[in-house]
Amino acid sequence: MSVYTFGNVTIMHLSDISVLPGGGGCRWPCMVVPFNHQLVVIIIAHCFLIPEFWGDIAKDFYWKSKHTGQFLDYNFDVKKGEIYIKCMEGATTNICYNVLDRNVHERKLGDKVAFYWEGNEPGDVMKVTYRELLQQVCQFANVLKSQGVKKGDRVSIYMPMVVELVVAMLACVRIGAVHSIVFAGFSAESLCDRILNSQCSLLITADGFYRGDKLINLKVIADDALQKSLRVTRSVILCGVFTCVWFRQVPWNPEVDQCWRSLLSGASDECEPEWCDSEDPLFILYTSGSTGKPKGVLHTVSGYMLYVATTFKLVFDYQPDDVYWCTADIGWITGHSYITYGPLANGATSVLFEGLPTYPDVSRMWEIVDKYQVTKFYTAPTAIRLLMKYGSEPVQKYNRESLKVLGTVGEPINPEAWQWYYSVVGEKRCPVVDTFWQTETGGHVVTLILSIVPAILNESGEELEGPCEGYLVFKQPWPGVMRTVYGNHQRFETTYFKKFPGYYVSGDGCRRDKDGYYWITGRMDDMLNVSGHLLSTAEVESALGEHAAVAEAAVVSRLHPVKGESLYCFVTLTDGVGFNRTLEAELKKQVREKIGAIATPDFIQNAPSLPKTRSGKIMRRVLRKIARNEQDLGDLSTLADSSVIEQLFLNRCCGAV
Repeated sequence: MSVYTFGNVTIMHLSDISVLPGGGGCRWPCMVVPFNHQLVVIIIAHCFLIPEFWGDIAKDFYWKSKHTGQFLDYNFDVKKGEIYIKCMEGATTNICYNVLDRNVHERKLGDKVAFYWEGNEPGDVMKVTYRELLQQVCQFANVLKSQGVKKGDRVSIYMPMVVELVVAMLACVRIGAVHSIVFAGFSAESLCDRILNSQCSLLITADGFYRGDKLINLKVIADDALQKSLRVTRSVILCGVFTCVWFRQVPWNPEVDQCWRSLLSGASDECEPEWCDSEDPLFILYTSGSTGKPKGVLHTVSGYMLYVATTFKLVFDYQPDDVYWCTADIGWITGHSYITYGPLANGATSVLFEGLPTYPDVSRMWEIVDKYQVTKFYTAPTAIRLLMKYGSEPVQKYNRESLKVLGTVGEPINPEAWQWYYSVVGEKRCPVVDTFWQTETGGHVVTLILSIVPAILNESGEELEGPCEGYLVFKQPWPGVMRTVYGNHQRFETTYFKKFPGYYVSGDGCRRDKDGYYWITGRMDDMLNVSGHLLSTAEVESALGEHAAVAEAAVVSRLHPVKGESLYCFVTLTDGVGFNRTLEAELKKQVREKIGAIATPDFIQNAPSLPKTRSGKIMRRVLRKIARNEQDLGDLSTLADSSVIEQLFLNRCCGAV
């Protein structure tokens, strides 16, 4: 049985059949709820907001100096002055020291595998131990120093999913530099924007990599970004893909470009960490903004470290013999928190995957699960729905007996995908932990295991009780929450605190049911007001997705002269199914039956493919434009396949204007 105790706080994991510990002796209010015929202890009060709780956790980490004064100080009310969050002021530490040196020297985990790296091709593999990772990080930290990088400098990292990406980010942290990782699927323009906004002094990239059978010449894209930015004058290039014919394949500017391996060859593998204040910047990560201009979310040292380490341990029920696999890319917050910092802080063994879930075949993920005996598996509903299209046979080719906990992340999961994940992948024996969080929150804030207690507000800013639906907000901070938007604190305050003073506004809608469960309904700007009724696009998408013919659905609003807004639905069908009026009628009937007549779609369009970012997220902004026949689609630099746009315009529903 997995029981975690922090002082007087006891948490038991979802996979255990348990009762409330201590006969009411738990210090913080809890409740026991049934889930999949099991009992789960969920902390429902403010344990994650109480200093004593985090004080107990902080004892597991190394501090060069202890904090003084309040553990957590903050202001969430714009009416009372500037918004700020401060955690453990006065303390100094280094995250790299805590996730590597401490594991190697104090916990004696030097020979334990930190990462099994699985490349794009099934035979391309390696493993790295904690001791080896520490040595590589120290070497590259010394390389950064030799390039003039110092504490507080920003370093841009634009790399594929290789071990060296982890080395680069931890090397920055070791010397107190601030890393800004840009997903390797972004365009040169997007990379340039992020370099300029964060004022980076050095770019770390690679010559290229394969995504499936497609070669990505990463350095050419990076060179284009550098030419546009005219800011960065030095870059470090990891060479590998083009090694055989290197100089013929990759443009090389000796005044700017330096080879990773050449620099590393003469570097010492000893490097003293730079001790950082708790509120020193740790990293900048850019996320989409409603204005279309990305926001540089800034996280700081101590609070983030404590938060991701703790949520990883509790949410995934981490045990020392686990092999954990998060399928995200490190270029996103999930990869920062739950591939790098959270797992390493716990001394975990993880799988680092470079490839695609469907390459070279659709069984790839389950082959990897068996190969490394993965026990904890964390992926996105997008990936689940993609693999659902191919049925259960590719999954059942592999036994997956090692799996113990399944997790989902990135977007609300529809019931059909959840059932397939639970029944087929987990064979009805693995609990599914759905996690809600954001780049801004740093880590999980609402899960089945624990949560930062949310509130639900109506449009007037009034807190709602009992079953209700409205804006998801939080009254108080937690250690891992973002501190500002880099270089634009005013935007930080306006985006997250101005609408409802005194609350952090997540931007998502939420429904609380009669049993007290919270259901994330999606972005509030993805809500529709149809004849005075507030509808969630996610709810309509879920209803459509329950039809056997639908592999994926996306719903947007279209202006209606009478109802205000109408529902315009895009559906991707399962293999072998054709779109016709009979199916269209069935889908409308299904939505009507699942939600009500008011939610009946006005238009359903056949969409063989949907416009998605390279990370797999549907670009609903583009779909709204298509639904309204607006040709100016704005920035499409993050679109994975632009050819789908023309087809979607051609397939627009008759009568749509």
